[in-house]
Parts: sequence; structure tokens; C-alpha cells
Amino acid sequence: MASGKINVSVENIFPLIKKFLYSDHEIFLRELISNATDATLKLKHLTSIGEAKVEYGNPIIEVKVDKEKKKLHIIDQGIGMTEEEVKKYINEVAFSGAEEFLDKYKESGKDAGIIGHFGLGFYSAFMVAEKVEIITKSYQDAPSVHWSCDGSPEFQLKKGKKSERGTEIILHIADDSTEFLEDGRIRELLTKYNKFMPIPIKFGTKTETLPKPEGAKEDDPAPTQEVDDIVNNPNPAWTKKPADLKEEDYKKFYKELYPMQFEEPLFNIHLNVDYPFNLTGILYFPKLTNDLNIQKDRIQLYQNQVFVTDNVEGIVPEFLTMLRGVIDSPDIPLNVSRSYLQADGAVKKIASYISKKVADKLNSLFKKDRKDFENKWNDIKVVIEYGMLSDEKFFEKAEKFALYPSVDGTSYTFEELEAKIKDNQTDKDDKLVILYASDKEAQHSYIDAAKAKGFEVLLLDSPIVAHLIQKLETSKEKISFARVDADHVDNLIKKEDTAISKLSDDEKEKLKGEIEKVVQEKGFTIQMEAMDSKAQPFIITEPEFMRRMKDMQQTGGGMFGMGNMPDMFNLIVNTNHELVGEILNTKTSKKRERLINQSLDLARLSKGLLKGKELTSFINRSYEMIK
Repeated sequence: MASGKINVSVENIFPLIKKFLYSDHEIFLRELISNATDATLKLKHLTSIGEAKVEYGNPIIEVKVDKEKKKLHIIDQGIGMTEEEVKKYINEVAFSGAEEFLDKYKESGKDAGIIGHFGLGFYSAFMVAEKVEIITKSYQDAPSVHWSCDGSPEFQLKKGKKSERGTEIILHIADDSTEFLEDGRIRELLTKYNKFMPIPIKFGTKTETLPKPEGAKEDDPAPTQEVDDIVNNPNPAWTKKPADLKEEDYKKFYKELYPMQFEEPLFNIHLNVDYPFNLTGILYFPKLTNDLNIQKDRIQLYQNQVFVTDNVEGIVPEFLTMLRGVIDSPDIPLNVSRSYLQADGAVKKIASYISKKVADKLNSLFKKDRKDFENKWNDIKVVIEYGMLSDEKFFEKAEKFALYPSVDGTSYTFEELEAKIKDNQTDKDDKLVILYASDKEAQHSYIDAAKAKGFEVLLLDSPIVAHLIQKLETSKEKISFARVDADHVDNLIKKEDTAISKLSDDEKEKLKGEIEKVVQEKGFTIQMEAMDSKAQPFIITEPEFMRRMKDMQQTGGGMFGMGNMPDMFNLIVNTNHELVGEILNTKTSKKRERLINQSLDLARLSKGLLKGKELTSFINRSYEMIK
């Protein structure tokens, strides 16, 4: 038997491991199973190239709980270690960077990125164990080795009794970590971190029902047998070639990832690249709502089939964090801080590749079956519009497939829309004016007025539409967007010819003064406009610029403080309407006030602004007037 001191110059390394990593101490099991997997895959490689003269067979990793003796066992059938390798990899390499480790983390108190650096993966076991044993036998012709350490720099090393190739790690669970002696807790961790590890993981046994033997009676019980309970799927869909998978395979895997998700995804994107970095994965487009806050953190990040995190910010472009699925890359460190990921050049390339791949897939789906793509547009538009705002290259690619639906249900690409409306919706300054509505029902009268002029009206109702149209206006020449209720229809697309007012300037000023007396407390800005005599007499509008800035502020961006400003409305009075002339010529002030109030309330009703007590007053007044 040999004993000695672990090669570490600072003796309080173990307390530091516990202190810095306590909040994430459950990852010890992930680390130990990752080590067992690596040992098994190394043996597979050595046997395949003829360097290991042993039978690889069908190795598994076994996890066992001995609650009575407070032990947790992790057993593999991998490459094993000789005595020299234990000394090198456990006693020396693990702490070759101990001083650097202490300098980096002792003062800052940071915990991100510690495990996986300086060979500390194995030593994460001491976060939950008061003592750790390694019993290992190399695939080479060498005696087995038994190493043990009680969490101090002291260790013992002696000849072991193990006869089979592989390694067994025994954790003597500490009193403050007895949760890891519960079967349910271990199964939970295995499912979370090791669900798709490439080597089968056994955790206990389960009862399997066998087919009834031939000639058995109907009421005879079916025979059963105890079999290994393999808790992982070593060959998940993303590790296979797309050509080997059918649509049903992708749907089945989605259910495996999200067993509580009952709606099927709309479509998937299979990622597979080996240059300039390694990356595989499957991304799914689920049906999305307009609530941007509840969609994120559904993509799972793996490193060589080991679960790392579902917080993929910095690896996946932000606009795609609303998707679901799996990304697996050996080029991503197993334990890193978010700031590290965001600054890493390789990670940025991965994000850029994923963005390009998604854009190419969307364009392919659009060209393959446009009708189907249009039917799914409302369920995916938030992701695409978000991408157009946040990723310049995606914006350029989205020109081919981003849709602009009209209120009548026809969908256009921007190029198609431009060709459709160019002749009729170009104003006197040669600017193309694109009209849109955000609520087909609430803005019906304004839509109706625009359509009567032969104008096309888009339905743009996503929560980030104000940002999107701002982006489009700054990216393209001589275009502007205007919501149909931003002004009266003749002013939305200003042509050279303007209607002549039936009222003189003096009459307009007089009428404006009379209207102001009635509506001064309502907060409207009054505009006297010569319009078509068939247009409504009173129209309430919201100026495009102010309303848009307010919308942008409320969803992030826009002018500072605009989101808190009250809504601003204009009251446009059609000086050519017969009723407006009647209001001007009414002899009694009481009747004039009643007509103004009734006309104003009709306009407010059309705009959805008449509510509560004022709505009740309007209804009662209307009944009085028709008696």
C-alpha cells in the first residue's frame, strides 16, 4: 500500500470546490458519467485501430445506490487505468493549475467555468462525498488499483481486487448531501444530463412483459422477466443522417424531448456541419404566440451528447431562442460562463451558421409549398420578424420568403407587394406608401375607406411590427408605412389634386371655434380638411410618428419616455360633408352642441374610444334624437 499527498500547493482546494460550486453541485454525476463515457469510447477507438487487443463487446455504464451504506457507485467497462495512470491523471494533472485556479477565483467568488478547468471534473465528486474511492483495472496487462481520498490532500493507493476491465467510482455521500442516495433524485439527474449519452446507462432493473406462449389460455397471466433498466437513448435522432430519418422519426424525437407538449411542431431543421466547426442538432418551429417572454429557453445544448444547459443565449442567435430542439457541438466547453460564450469566436461562428441554415430552410419550405408556408405564417412570423430586426444577414435572406398579408387574406413578398401597389399608392413625391392595419375589426371603417380608393391594406399585427416597419423604411429607398387610422385617406397618400372646400376660410375658422368649445376637454387636435363629400364628417386619427414611437418604446426601443406618454388623437372635420354645413348653419347653440357631440361620439365609437359612462350617454342621446 502506498500513500502520499496530492500534488497541490494550497491545501484548502477542497473547501474551495464546495464553496464555489455549491449552487451547481448536482453536476457531479454528469461529470463522473462523462468520464466513464470517455473511457468507454477511448477503448472503442483503440480496439477499432488494433491497439487494444481486447474484445470491446457491448459495454454499459451502471449507476447503483446503496442507501444503507450511504454509497453511490458509478461503474464502467472502459479503458481503465494502471497505477502510473492513476498517479498521473488523478494525483498530478488534476491540480497542476491549482495556484492559477485560486488566483482567478478566490477573490472574485465566480463559480462559472471552474469544473472542466484544471482537471477538476473528477473532483466535483467531493462536493457531495466525504470520501471517494477509485477501483480500476486497465485494458492492458496490469494489476488493478484501489485509490481513496477523504477530501483532504492525503490519498491512499494500493493493489485492487478488481478482475474485470474498467473503473468503479465509489462516493461515500456526505451528511449534507443525502438527497443523492434517493433513487428518484438520481433518476432525475440521469434524465436531465445523460438522457442521450452514447453509452447505455443502467440504473436498476425493470419488469418486462413477455408474449404468452403458444397454446396459453386467455386468462393465463403473461410471463415477465427482470431486465436492465437502461435510462438513456444512446442513438438520438440528431446523431443520425437526415437521409436515414423520416418525418415520423422527427416527430417521435420531439415527443421524447418534450413529453408534455401535445401540439406537434410545424416543421424541423436538421443541422449537420463538420467545418469550420463540428455541429449537429435538430431545431423545431413550434406554434408561437405573440408573447415574446414565455417562449425562450426550450433549446437544449449538448456537448458530445452530454446535456450542458437550456440557456443557449450567445450560442443560438437570440431570435431563434424561441424555437425548440437540440444543438450538440464538441467545440463548446462543458462548463463556461455566458460572458465567455458571448466573447468566444468559435461560438459566434456557430450562431452565424445556425442563422444561415434556418434562413435557407425557410426559403426552401417557401419555394417547395408556398400555400402551406402561408398557412403557417401566423405561427412563425414573430421569429422571422425578430430575426429581420436583429440579424442583418438574415434580413437580406428573408427578402425571399418574408410575407406581408393583406386584410383580405392575400400574402405578398415585398417584391410582389411593391409591384402590386406601385401605380396606385405612389404619392406626389414619388414615395411608395404602404398602408396597414393592426386590428382588422377595430379599424374596419378606416380599412373600408382605403379600399374604396382601390388601395391595398396589409394586416401587420405582431408585437414588434413598429420596429419592423421602421427597419424597412430605413433599409429601402422611397417607401413609407402608414396605418390606416393615421390620417384621413386622402392625406395618407397625398396626390397632386386636392378637394376644394365648400366652406370659406372664415366659415372654417368659425366652425372650428364652435367645435373647440364642445371638445376642448377631450384633448383632440382639430383639423379642418376638404375631403370627398361622401367621406365621414368627423374622423379620429392617430399621427403615425408619435403612435409608432410609443409602440416601439413599449416593446423595447424607440424614443426615450415615449411609452409612458398618453395617446394622441386628431379630430379631422370634413368641411365638404352635408352634416358639417348643417352644424355651421344651425341657429341654436343647444342643437349645434348636440350635433357636434353626436358626430364626435360616432367617430369615437368607430375608433373604439367610446366606453363606460360616455357610451351610455351616447346611447341615451341617440334614442332621444330618433324619437
